[in-house]
Amino acid sequence: SLPTVTAQIINMLYNIVDRIYIGHIPENGALALTGVGVCMPLIMIVSAFAALVGNGGAPRASIFMGKGDNEQAEKVMGSCAWMLIVLSVVLTAFMLIFGKMILQLFGASDNTILYATDYMNIYCVGTLFTQLTLGLNAFITAQGKTLISMCNVAVGAVTNIVLDAILINGFGMGVKGAALATVIAQGVSTCFVIHYLIKPTSQLKLRLKNIRFERKLLLP
Repeated sequence: SLPTVTAQIINMLYNIVDRIYIGHIPENGALALTGVGVCMPLIMIVSAFAALVGNGGAPRASIFMGKGDNEQAEKVMGSCAWMLIVLSVVLTAFMLIFGKMILQLFGASDNTILYATDYMNIYCVGTLFTQLTLGLNAFITAQGKTLISMCNVAVGAVTNIVLDAILINGFGMGVKGAALATVIAQGVSTCFVIHYLIKPTSQLKLRLKNIRFERKLLLP
């Protein structure tokens, strides 16, 4: 359980580090930090959908693995991957269309809405990475490989910290740099997760043929 708990803590570093860098932006750091803070409920909602699929699908895969039916377990993972992709498309479209209105409902003012939308418009483009990283990493944990799951999250966190320094401080991109750093970092994590799930050492293989809608597997 220790690597799993550690992974949760590391995952929170994404937003903490972003806030630290944004808060130190010269002149408008306070306003920028407030604007990004308004985005937090939307970010949590995106993560919640990934948890819905990953925390629901991974235990079902574990049950099939316990029965010695790895083929069915892989079908569960494939169906969950399909669901994560669909959710990514829907959430991205929803946030791009209604994002500004939602941010205003969450309390963004005329002074902070620009920073909030700058951050959210870039962040939502990386929704696919967020969904796949959080959702599919659960299937690595389900195999008992909690240390590998933790390392996948840690790679993203370290990438985010380094890119924050480069994009925010080096290139002066402000909140856009923070959002871009987060998206790229999530993309790196996604690559590590998928790479492991297609390796021969993985008990469960992510196969293209299984990435499809399976009603009997998804609905429960």
